[in-house]
Amino acid sequence: MPAALDTKPIWTPDKDSAYDSNMSVYIRAMAKRTGLSFESYHDFYEWSVANPEAFWESIWELAEIRHSKQFDAVLKGTEIWNATWFDGSRLNFAENLLRYDDDHSAIISWSETKEPVRISYKELKTKVAACAAGLKKLGVTKNDRVAAFIPNIPEAIIGMLATTSIGAVWSSCSPDFGFQGVLDRFGQIEPKVLIATDSYTYNGKKYDSTENLNKVVSAIASIEKVIVVSMENQSNSVNKSMSWSELLADKNAALNFEQLPFDHPVYIMYSSGTTGVPKCIVHGAGGTLLQHFKEHYLHTNLTRNDVITYYTTCGWMMWNWLVSALTVGSTIFLYDGSPSYPNLNILWKAIEFEKITVFGTSPKFLYACQNLRLRPKEKFELSSLKTILSTGAPLTASQFEWCYQQVKEDMQLSSISGGTDIVSCFALGNPSLPVHAGEIQCRGLGMKVETYNDNGQLVLDEVGELVCSAPFPSRPIYFWNDPDKAKYKAAYFEHFPGVWRHGDFIKITDYGSVIVYGRSDATLNPGGVRIGTAEIYAPVEAMPEIADSLVIGQKWQDDIRIILFVVLAKGQSLTDDLKNRIKKTIRQESTLRHVPAKIIEVRDIPHTINGKKVEIAVARIVHGQEVSNIDALANPESLRQFEALPELAKS
Repeated sequence: MPAALDTKPIWTPDKDSAYDSNMSVYIRAMAKRTGLSFESYHDFYEWSVANPEAFWESIWELAEIRHSKQFDAVLKGTEIWNATWFDGSRLNFAENLLRYDDDHSAIISWSETKEPVRISYKELKTKVAACAAGLKKLGVTKNDRVAAFIPNIPEAIIGMLATTSIGAVWSSCSPDFGFQGVLDRFGQIEPKVLIATDSYTYNGKKYDSTENLNKVVSAIASIEKVIVVSMENQSNSVNKSMSWSELLADKNAALNFEQLPFDHPVYIMYSSGTTGVPKCIVHGAGGTLLQHFKEHYLHTNLTRNDVITYYTTCGWMMWNWLVSALTVGSTIFLYDGSPSYPNLNILWKAIEFEKITVFGTSPKFLYACQNLRLRPKEKFELSSLKTILSTGAPLTASQFEWCYQQVKEDMQLSSISGGTDIVSCFALGNPSLPVHAGEIQCRGLGMKVETYNDNGQLVLDEVGELVCSAPFPSRPIYFWNDPDKAKYKAAYFEHFPGVWRHGDFIKITDYGSVIVYGRSDATLNPGGVRIGTAEIYAPVEAMPEIADSLVIGQKWQDDIRIILFVVLAKGQSLTDDLKNRIKKTIRQESTLRHVPAKIIEVRDIPHTINGKKVEIAVARIVHGQEVSNIDALANPESLRQFEALPELAKS
């Protein structure tokens, strides 16, 4: 049992809503089932990781997983990387997401240029059936790959569900990837069919995709057909192509679901690729289903009455996570375009108009709103909003405070953390627990998340490496073209043999929350003391003079010195006075060791297309090393600023 709270929560659920939450109802049912008494969520969490077979079987039952054959055993083996889950079962991923067949809205889609699109569950099922029939006619069968180079539009969801209904494997990336970025991903997995748009619009500007598409088709010999979703009804000039409407020509097609093993591959996803060719991470159908249902239904308290959105592209794992809300029967809201076009109010407007209840975003978006001093609660009617989710980077205490002050007082703000590697979360929200500013509410049920020090020793209430020390069903089933799993084992199990090392620097508090300090591979080590980059970003980016920042460690005189790069807010200058105030703020909010040796102004901070800062790539440039892959960046030209900076000369 964790110690009593030693900090004041920024939000606490009222007793009735906490008691009636899906999480609390489930825990009470499990207490009755096991004959045990669970005094708190944390008591039940400890039971879930100590009894993985009983726990995950209960999730299978709670989710009412549709299957044609029951499992013979829940878990075989004790090694994370080769444990077998729900051995003997047969199921289909798409069948579980398409369990509803009624007039309830399944998808609402907005974009910068088109009128809203609304698709019911009944209509969705009909479209998926037609799409699956079209794919089969093209020769797509079990284990084939269907790739999509596509915006966040309904056709992506329809294509994925049709693909997985057949037992083929889905992989997608957003259309703002350059040719090399697409080739580095899809070239490895050799898809038979490519689904793509002929253009896309972002921030009010239209981009033609046909040249990129033709280059991809010429470079990847496995592609037999390109399905073009025309965004402007323009003439088609893509090689080997047919239209989306032609693919869905059979309006009366029957929908059949191929029955497959629990770990049949469903998604191929990719590491960021900013320091080399991306790793192709393969996820299984069953583990993805169970983990997402647990996170949606229990940790997010999702119901059929909810409208959930996550601002994402089809190249980020949050798209895959969002789509699984269909399993619960909720309505999914999609947005295709820039979250700041025509201004930063567009998503708040959507919440009001579409009665969105769960809004998923990133610290970057919230910071932009905070920096412009927006007050959404004064401009929009946000009574429907019950939860904000945030991931992509640690959410700072000041961002928590801004949300509760300027968005809504009575809501749950859930910072969540996991990744593409597990297509889910290690730590996330809980509708029955309080929220503490700057912290993630809890570790996910069934995920044995711990912290290890550099010597591989378990530490409590101390900063250390995030590890998972017991099997969980949403681990990757393998990497593509890695037959002996050598790359897979090296990626996660080399540092602490047999234990998953995720690469995050965290602390688990004595009352069960989680604080993320940044990526451990970007951790700073001045004087041999490990410092998380988030400990610097939080105080710096709370200053109104700073629009963005990035911090690295530079090798210097047999040690490491901290270098802080800043983008200034409009009208600001990096004077000595501002530098001193930045250093003073960091010293007061963190420690003297966190104070940078140099503060350097830059025009832009490099981010991945998914909005993550790329500290490692900048560090490589500063140290004269090559950055071999920049197609995963939203603004690759920004890297040039860091070449041969005179302020970093070793003099």
